[in-house]
Amino acid sequence: MAIVQMKKLRLMVVRSRKDELLRALARQGEVQIDTVREEDLLGDGAVLTREEADVMALKSRQLAVEQAISLLNRYAPVKTPMLAPKPELEKDVFLSENGLSEAEKAAETIREADSRIKRIGAEESRQRSLIETMTPWRELDLPLQCEGTQRAAVVLGSVSAKQSMGDLQSALENACEEAELFSVSNDGAQQYLVLVCAKEALADAQEALRPFNFNPAAFSGVTGTAAENIAAAERQLKALAAEKESCVKAIEAQSTQRDNLKLAFDKLGTRIAIANADGKLAHTDSVAVMEGWLPAEAEDKLSRIFDKFDCAWETADPAEEEYPNVPVKLKNNKFTNSMNMVTNMYSLPSYGTIDANPWMAFFFILFYGLMMADMGYGLVMIAAAIVAMKKIKPKEGTLAFCQLLLYGGIATFLMGALTGGFFSDIPLQIARLINPDTTWQGLPALFSPVRDSNMLLYGSLVLGLIQLNVGMVASFLFKVKHGQTADAIWDIGSLWVILLGAILLALPMLGLVSSSVLKTVGIAVLAVGVAMLLFGAGRNSKGIFGKIGAAFGAIYNTVTGWFGDVLSYSRIMALMLAGSVIGQVFNTIAVMPLQKSVNPITIVAFLIIFVLGHAINFGLNVLGCFVHDLRLQCLEYFKQFFTDGGKPFTPLTVKPKYVTTKD
Repeated sequence: MAIVQMKKLRLMVVRSRKDELLRALARQGEVQIDTVREEDLLGDGAVLTREEADVMALKSRQLAVEQAISLLNRYAPVKTPMLAPKPELEKDVFLSENGLSEAEKAAETIREADSRIKRIGAEESRQRSLIETMTPWRELDLPLQCEGTQRAAVVLGSVSAKQSMGDLQSALENACEEAELFSVSNDGAQQYLVLVCAKEALADAQEALRPFNFNPAAFSGVTGTAAENIAAAERQLKALAAEKESCVKAIEAQSTQRDNLKLAFDKLGTRIAIANADGKLAHTDSVAVMEGWLPAEAEDKLSRIFDKFDCAWETADPAEEEYPNVPVKLKNNKFTNSMNMVTNMYSLPSYGTIDANPWMAFFFILFYGLMMADMGYGLVMIAAAIVAMKKIKPKEGTLAFCQLLLYGGIATFLMGALTGGFFSDIPLQIARLINPDTTWQGLPALFSPVRDSNMLLYGSLVLGLIQLNVGMVASFLFKVKHGQTADAIWDIGSLWVILLGAILLALPMLGLVSSSVLKTVGIAVLAVGVAMLLFGAGRNSKGIFGKIGAAFGAIYNTVTGWFGDVLSYSRIMALMLAGSVIGQVFNTIAVMPLQKSVNPITIVAFLIIFVLGHAINFGLNVLGCFVHDLRLQCLEYFKQFFTDGGKPFTPLTVKPKYVTTKD
């Protein structure tokens, strides 16, 4: 439940054993490899070079496999059970070459078949376009390439269907006597015509038809009649369809390779990770040089690997000036691991600072439960989390999500038990439906979001005050541990003194205690706290104006900052009240049909309204409560003690997509 201590690694290995060492480190998954800084390692006369790793070639091969998987899923889809777990394999499987070439051949077969299908599709479009173009001329028993005889010219063309043939014939007769116009077909939009005239009169005939927008048809490279071309195109379409079906069957036949393709993708992903790591090393003619980071707790285990390869290596604790570059790895138990989802969404803590997870876990889950506060919703969350963890056997981020869902569901159920909420007030609604004169007031409740909203508001503010002080305790302990005792006393201790004075002063003012002495003591303690705050704020400032400015800044930030932070916790009450009221509204609407008459139709109407209404309310609350709970942690709580900006620890490891590794 802390930030894992890291050590800087420097290592040299015989170049011929470098690849074997990298595979061993990938299997172990405990070393982050950084780019070697040559200026730190070069000695007098030493020459270090870098090798170009074949990363791009490997990525290209992996992309080809991924495309094949996608194509296989499109042409030969398979139904997988909901929440089906990924198969588990030993890490050694991903480092092996076995079956890789066969899978890549299958991928190439799939991609070639799909490429041919695409070309067939383009050819089919061309043939259909040809048929569409030829169809108006189907009845014309004349080769389309025919342009006339020795003395006569033949021109095919079209005009708008609105044009009158009589007008066309009259215009043509007026222009030239030796010309005739024949109608071939009419599709409602265009009428298709054949113009026959003496060759010497062709220009006059076309000029006469120009006002009617006569559009000559062009059949470049086409021979034979339209009917012959249509028949040939239809035969070609049948042949293309048969070939396409054959290509699809060829792809479907590779469905037996689906799992092998997925495994090949993950194997290539491992090889890419190793190649990337290799590209960060520096080399001499006989030695490879490595720099990186490893967890201090894994040093003994890794030392056996290094010794096996006869490596020359050393580790060192990072200097404080190196902390910004030290990768961060969090060590959590089953409870605090659920908070990884929260910190990963915000930021990892900087190395050498405080891990927020153990300080945040209890409050995050408590606040979430208070905001939801419904036994029914809690049971749904618990069931969903248990089913997901049993079915898919999650790891890492997915495991953290399922754990958070489970713990949030438990808190929601417990808080719902305190407020008497079970899908809001549905037990009371049903009881009143059965017996309108019932005196039962619903499930027992310690407090009600609707009736005790003021109490819940004050309680939310008190919880906020408690959490902020816990954050200050974390910061105080961290400062003292790192020799910053003065900062802890003046920056944090002064606020505690002010808070104590305010409490002592408020007790008699609110009538909780009748003591004038307590009031006087409260004023004195408050004054001491303010003096400590002002002195602490200006102790490092130079000049009188600097100290005055720092004092005013401290007063402003303390008053407005603390007041605003504490007030933000009122959202706990607001969300609890909103979820409860919306649930009651849906319950009231759902029972309305049953109040008139109880029959199958009204029962179905009740169930539909009840399920849909609470599904909407549940969805809004699950998301809304998470967002507002996250806001309280990241904006109000974290600024008390949290230092962000940590870089994640990214070791060389086997990290598959389609398959999981056995622990």
